[in-house]
Amino acid sequence: GEEEDITIGQDLFYVSEKALAGIKEKLSNGKKEEDLKPFLDRVLDPELVPDEEMMVPVDMRGVGKDFDSIEDMVAELGVVGTAEAIVKAREYFEANKDEEPEDERPKPMTAAEWKEAMSGEGMESELDLEDDEDEEPDDERPKPMTVAEWKEAMSGEGTESEL
Repeated sequence: GEEEDITIGQDLFYVSEKALAGIKEKLSNGKKEEDLKPFLDRVLDPELVPDEEMMVPVDMRGVGKDFDSIEDMVAELGVVGTAEAIVKAREYFEANKDEEPEDERPKPMTAAEWKEAMSGEGMESELDLEDDEDEEPDDERPKPMTVAEWKEAMSGEGTESEL
């Protein structure tokens, strides 16, 4: 389909490599929801993944439909469908449809690194390692302010965007 080519770049998500392996194994082995669920839980809640475990990138474009979150996928596709979708997303990533050079591709990372990346600014800024220099200096970061100051700031800015 033409439509999906509009999505620029990858729709990346990191999943535990072991959880992914477990999902693949269970999918080829009867597709039982109760077998898949413990692995899917570790995809849904990466906090369950031990820090030293590897997380691998998957490209959610491989799922063929846009979901806001894994929870939404489970709600719509069910446990087995979501498990299959994650495997597809990993295969899509590995197929490298964009023909990215290998050294520019997102790399696996440990769960600890991933959690740190997530607690930072979100993945994008963490993955562009070249941009480390322009961390915002503290004086440019948003400051706490009084409600009065905030209202004034909002009433100043908000007028155009309201329209």
